Amino acid sequence: MTIYPLPSLEDNYIWLIQDNDSSDVWVVDPGDAKPVQTHCAKHNLTIKGIIVTHHHWDHTNGILALKCQFTCPIYGPEHLHPKLVSHPVKEGDTVRIFDLDLTVWETPGHTLDHICFVSQDADHPLIFCGDTVFRGGCGRLMEGTPEQMHSSLSRIGTLAPETLMYGTHEYSLANYKFAKSLEPTNQRLIDSEASCQELRGFVAPTLPTTLELELATNPFFRSSVPTVVDAAAHQLNQTPDYTPAGAFAQIRRAKDLF
Repeated sequence: MTIYPLPSLEDNYIWLIQDNDSSDVWVVDPGDAKPVQTHCAKHNLTIKGIIVTHHHWDHTNGILALKCQFTCPIYGPEHLHPKLVSHPVKEGDTVRIFDLDLTVWETPGHTLDHICFVSQDADHPLIFCGDTVFRGGCGRLMEGTPEQMHSSLSRIGTLAPETLMYGTHEYSLANYKFAKSLEPTNQRLIDSEASCQELRGFVAPTLPTTLELELATNPFFRSSVPTVVDAAAHQLNQTPDYTPAGAFAQIRRAKDLF
């Protein structure tokens, strides 16, 4: 099994999961059908299924065209059934993709319907995390609360450190500018930013990332670090709030205003 991104729209990635022994693929969050159709036609690939993390248009606009062309099942949040999703899923459900079982985790915060697809298989630890986690950042709170997003990230933080994290936007360098404003001497962060700059110089993706790297560099996983909270509160001209959700909320507000 091989997982690779197709750049889409302005800064989205549509992830393709390809069976190494056939021409079959699954698609993650197709916000635009055209790059998927072009890639599949060029490489003679057949879409066997689609998984969707949340309802935003840049993750769903390509679904109907692909569903019509390939007559494939679509797994996603329950409220998108039946217009977009043929197989609604919820917390604890499992979607089998080739030889891999992905468990559905409900991860509200960016949106209320956001779900992630998680494999805790020792040989393939990964998460398709949509707009919940990016390299160096997390999704804006478009519908959910700081408490919800903090809870979702805390849960994701319990996965194995080597877990590969497949987010859906190329935001890494912008995220790192903010992260460095909070932790300018974090050497892992400095090194990771340099790596991303090199990758983007070749127009190469900076994803997937790993949970281990995010725990060391991503301020939204580091809201329990007092100096990170202090720096965010300083940017807001506020008193630091060291409660779990309060600290996260200050960091998120600081990023929104950065």
